Amino acid sequence: MAAEKTLAIVLRTIAFGETSSIVTLCCREFGKLRALAKGAWRPKSSFDGGLDLLSISQVLVLRRASGGLDLLTEAALEHRFRVGGSLPAVLGGLHVAELLDAFTADADPHPELFDVAHTTLRRLSDWRGDDRAVPAILLRFELTLLRLLGHAPETGQCVECGGPLDGVGRTPFGLLEGGTLCGGCRRGRSAVAMLSAEALAAVRHGVTPGTPTIELPARAIAEARSVITSYVAHVLGRPTRVAARLRRPTRRRTS
Repeated sequence: MAAEKTLAIVLRTIAFGETSSIVTLCCREFGKLRALAKGAWRPKSSFDGGLDLLSISQVLVLRRASGGLDLLTEAALEHRFRVGGSLPAVLGGLHVAELLDAFTADADPHPELFDVAHTTLRRLSDWRGDDRAVPAILLRFELTLLRLLGHAPETGQCVECGGPLDGVGRTPFGLLEGGTLCGGCRRGRSAVAMLSAEALAAVRHGVTPGTPTIELPARAIAEARSVITSYVAHVLGRPTRVAARLRRPTRRRTS
């Protein structure tokens, strides 16, 4: 069987023996793969830094037809995720990897999602901008992931009855129902968040493909991310590990 080549994001690595690793990759053509990289940490190996966490590499993989681990034979580094002076950006990169791992099934490719993740990680690598811009980047990625994988929240009408939203004050968002609720459907329901008009606009913008970037207040982005983080936890059935650390407020970096 010939090795197949693909561009991959390194989501996770686990030591195996003294010099090898078990690697979880998000591949553009093949989806998520779990592969054994024999001798990955030997000097002058055929991997040469291409398996560092969050790296983007061209890999050669021998795929198993009957389950079990695939065999990784080569990894040529295209881009190493660089840790700069921004903790939110580093945590954001880890969050992207965690969501890709949690939401995607093995051998189920999503090329468009891969491209969005690729672009997001490149932006966050060695981040030198204002840390307060990072939540907007992550919100856009989270909502794009939810949309591409069929979990996009409803934001234009009541998710239960299909009727119009009240349009006055804060809008109820049902975490269990997966979207906005009218006043009538809101009554008696648990796990409901209340979105301000600006936060609802941020969510709507994020789930609409092809829309240009718009400027929204940081408080609206933070509010929208808080609700979407809770929604993601409901969809997965558990909170993600990095999300709690990302909830902490970020400070503007000074040179």
